[in-house]
Amino acid sequence: MGLLGADFSYDAEADAYRVEHIVRGDSWNEKADSPLNRLGANVQVGDLLVAVNGQRVSKEQSPHELLVNQADFEVILTFATSTPDGYRTITVKTLRSETKARYREWVERNRRIIHEKTDGRVGYVHVPDMQAVGYAEFHRYYHVEAQKEALIVDVRYNTGGNVSQLLLEKLSRKPISYKFSRWCKPFPYPKYSMGGPILTITNEYAASDGDIFSHCFKLMKLGTLIGKRTWGGVIGITQNQHLVDGGIVKQPEFSSWFPDVAWGVENYGTNPDIEVEIKPQDWAENKDPQLDKAIEVILQQLSENPVQLPDFSQRPRLNLPDSY
Repeated sequence: MGLLGADFSYDAEADAYRVEHIVRGDSWNEKADSPLNRLGANVQVGDLLVAVNGQRVSKEQSPHELLVNQADFEVILTFATSTPDGYRTITVKTLRSETKARYREWVERNRRIIHEKTDGRVGYVHVPDMQAVGYAEFHRYYHVEAQKEALIVDVRYNTGGNVSQLLLEKLSRKPISYKFSRWCKPFPYPKYSMGGPILTITNEYAASDGDIFSHCFKLMKLGTLIGKRTWGGVIGITQNQHLVDGGIVKQPEFSSWFPDVAWGVENYGTNPDIEVEIKPQDWAENKDPQLDKAIEVILQQLSENPVQLPDFSQRPRLNLPDSY
């Protein structure tokens, strides 16, 4: 199915589909943003979609039905307007998947909420997996967000991999000295080390190396773990047995032992320090109580242990001598 990166609702009076929401992803990546955001499309929330590829939509025939087998193809969309002929037609290229666009919108929404509710004091990073994509996502935000007083790391829905130790190593850094440039504010050494509290949000969909990250975050005493008990599958696999028909045989190969629970993460997961459930009514109302709780806890931690820079008043002044 070709996708438009937008939400529609049926308007019975117009017998058309009203645009309720247009997904905002990465505007520079056509596979990670709604086609309706393209230059020249000029589609706005509230516009009425009346036809797809010249075929009229109706109560019995939705736009999605007319977009079957149209993935990655250019399609013609007709919208109702106030012009003399009453219609405006545009051509856009559909998406095969909306996952990247909706993911970016979700991350940016969480980041914006945290910045607004903490007056910019707390940063936010989401890690979708523990592979190349997750490693890149972490560093896409971390170098900016780590400059704030505190940090919330979100590993909900993490699909696993094997880079958790690299991320934990970076999160465990603490400033041991500071460097100054002539004109800018001081920055800590090691660079991007956190002087304030770090908190992690996890849930029942954090799996494999997502389990390990969540459990080791507690073991290393890096901060508070909030959310739901993780998925509970940390046995790694190898998949190097290729078959002549193109298939692959996978086998369990690597198990994990921890000093506090031994082999106990497998088939159980790790418990959060503070359990927070997202109820069905929360989903329906677009609420995120896990994120809200994380903001509440980290602000309390900042209040109890505010971040304070050392006294730099004795900074040496190496002026030129008054006379030669």
